[in-house]
Amino acid sequence: MPTSLIIDAHPNPESLTAGIARTYATHATDARLISLRDLQFDLHMRHGYRQRMPIEPDLADARAAIRAAEHLVIATPVWWRSTPALLKGFLDRALLPHEEYQYSKRGLPEGLLGGRTARVFATSDTPRALQPLMPDTRLRSLTHGTLRFCGIAPVRVTRFAPVKSSSPQQRTEWLRTVERLARAERPTTR
Repeated sequence: MPTSLIIDAHPNPESLTAGIARTYATHATDARLISLRDLQFDLHMRHGYRQRMPIEPDLADARAAIRAAEHLVIATPVWWRSTPALLKGFLDRALLPHEEYQYSKRGLPEGLLGGRTARVFATSDTPRALQPLMPDTRLRSLTHGTLRFCGIAPVRVTRFAPVKSSSPQQRTEWLRTVERLARAERPTTR
């Protein structure tokens, strides 16, 4: 199994975010790319956590890939200060209690995916000068409330913004940054 799993969370295969995911996958050693838009699964948790839904084949495969990976990479746009519903629905369905996380007898969370690292690439249209004034609370939810909650650490974030007004040269530079990171980030054996 590949040691790096790259998750493309953009619904559009022609997006910069999808290009970031492809670039990382191309230049990483022993990597697998999953594009969420291509998976067939129900985004909705129809019963919450009261009743487990059947795990569709694409979702079962993605879950196995997460567990097998030593390094996770998520490429996602940030829309309305949050990640797309596609990513949120995927994580809701893919990361399950007693499998990726659990609670101790004292009620404290215990991540069951320890020994893994992660990188999040986030694209947005928020100008850099405004980013400290408009924090991506949902991006923090992804990095801390989901990935670290499941035991994945460290989780590093690389932001590319503003996308809307970026030049072709700027986008090329961003992809070069992704390429450098893909070559530099070597998963360590658990």
